[in-house]
Amino acid sequence: MGSMVEPPRGAYLQLGALTSAVGIARVLQLSFGCTTLSLVAHRGGWAGVQGTFCMVAWGFCFTVTGLVVACEVTQLHGCLFLSWGNFTAAFAMLATLLSATAAVLYPLYFTRWPCPPDGCAARDFRLAASVFAWLTFLVYAAEVALTRARPGQVSSYMATVSGLLKIAQAYMGCIIFGALLHGSRYGRYGATQWCVAVYTLCFLATVAVVVLSVLGHTASLGCPFDRLVVVYTFLAVLLYLSAAVIWPVFCFDPKYGQPQRPPDCFSGSGCAWDSQLVVTIFTYLNLLLYMADLAYSQRIHFVPTL
Repeated sequence: MGSMVEPPRGAYLQLGALTSAVGIARVLQLSFGCTTLSLVAHRGGWAGVQGTFCMVAWGFCFTVTGLVVACEVTQLHGCLFLSWGNFTAAFAMLATLLSATAAVLYPLYFTRWPCPPDGCAARDFRLAASVFAWLTFLVYAAEVALTRARPGQVSSYMATVSGLLKIAQAYMGCIIFGALLHGSRYGRYGATQWCVAVYTLCFLATVAVVVLSVLGHTASLGCPFDRLVVVYTFLAVLLYLSAAVIWPVFCFDPKYGQPQRPPDCFSGSGCAWDSQLVVTIFTYLNLLLYMADLAYSQRIHFVPTL
């Protein structure tokens, strides 16, 4: 009776995913993120909207990073119905923005040099958590730098500068929406309502581009994806340019709004003037991002890969 020889198999676990430069960065992300969460939860403490945001941001980044590492090591990402390169690049950029925001907010709102009433131990834990929060941000930024597409390199769209800018644009849009909902009184004039429509349209279109890239459906579109993205970015620049002109006029011009901060606005009062100022600042920041995106898109020819 002849013997049956099993065909050779590859290793079930891809341990090289942990020893590469990107793998080491992800392991550090898990280490620093877990340390930050532990310090805050154990003694540092958090409260209010700012503290909740920080904990949610750190928890989200830690959880998704853990799933990414598990999929890389077990090679299960090949079974997922998405473009893994686009997904990891998009998440790394989003995690960088979230961790950067949390690294600024937590020490700003919860770290005070004089000891709080409950003693210096809580302050020391908060200082340590702030340090590890910044380390968490740095290792996420390092992953973005390591995986970013270089000139002439065939890569996933989300790893290009244009793709990374899409994540930043959507993130800025979320901040704008948060300020709009925080008593900005955008419904007073039709012009400010137009600005809200601009923010919404550009945000939805940007998210659609990201989702199509992550799901790997860009090749199924009726026209070339890179050309479609350039046309959309050009329209977004024009729309944001109109909002950048209209919004400050109808919020801070004496004929329609208030050029100076009202005296009844004080810290923690939910002042509409402050919300309008935040919307103005991030409108100009997002306009710069869209302009940079448009300028960069003219210099590259994107070749999609899964």
